[in-house]
Amino acid sequence: MKTIVAKEEIAPQTYRYVIRHPKLARKRQAGQFVILRMHEGGERVPLTIVDSDPEAGTVTLIFQAVGHSTQELAELGVGDKLLDLAGPLGKPTHIENYGTVCVIGGGYGTAPVLPIATVFKQAGNRMFGIIGARTRDLVILEKELGEICDDLRVATDDGSYGVKGFVTDVLAQLLAEGNKIDFVLAVGPTPMMRAVSVLTKEEGIPCMVSLNPLMIDGTGMCGGCRVEVDGQTKFACVDGPEFDGHLVNYHLLMKRQGAYKHEENMALSVGSHCKIGLDD
Repeated sequence: MKTIVAKEEIAPQTYRYVIRHPKLARKRQAGQFVILRMHEGGERVPLTIVDSDPEAGTVTLIFQAVGHSTQELAELGVGDKLLDLAGPLGKPTHIENYGTVCVIGGGYGTAPVLPIATVFKQAGNRMFGIIGARTRDLVILEKELGEICDDLRVATDDGSYGVKGFVTDVLAQLLAEGNKIDFVLAVGPTPMMRAVSVLTKEEGIPCMVSLNPLMIDGTGMCGGCRVEVDGQTKFACVDGPEFDGHLVNYHLLMKRQGAYKHEENMALSVGSHCKIGLDD
């Protein structure tokens, strides 16, 4: 139980783990996530469930080794066990046949997009896909998303692959070509999701985003993942993680995301765990 059965580095410092957890594999739905701990006293790490195999009893997780805990996670290998793997958490994605859906993944955000794109396609939607990354080496899951989308396009900041520019440039181009898009899902860095939300609001296209605020217990008890949506306080772990992108207070979200930057840097430099008090 909770044993790593496969490990692959799919991009620099970006890893795909397949983990044995039969009950989780049977129950998870697209859009949901888990919170894992590697050992006693370890930081809780929230990760979207990218895929599952109920017959094999496994779930697939993808993460970037950017902080102390994820770098520690990246050091594990096949056969190693996790202490905790709690989930599925969060509300599943609402799926329906909108007509034409465009899914947009920025950087590591392409990983959460994949399972949602799969069920949108199964619901009968025509699918556009856009992957954004800083450079060619950081583009992930192009093959997998390409098998789902009727039209998949890639944008890189430096122009080393695909279109030079941002995902919003590609989305604007799709619309300029006369494509009617009925619904947009965007997952990635907060500035990217904000930019997509602004563009889709201008075009009158419904937009859903998956938020990644600070998260601690994943049950709504601590309040660490609070976000403001349509002027109301919501908790991403139980009310989300997906919300109407046109209603999110991105300014407040980005401010909260940077609240513990100093502690995160300290954890990396001294090898200690960054912990957030439950009364913060």
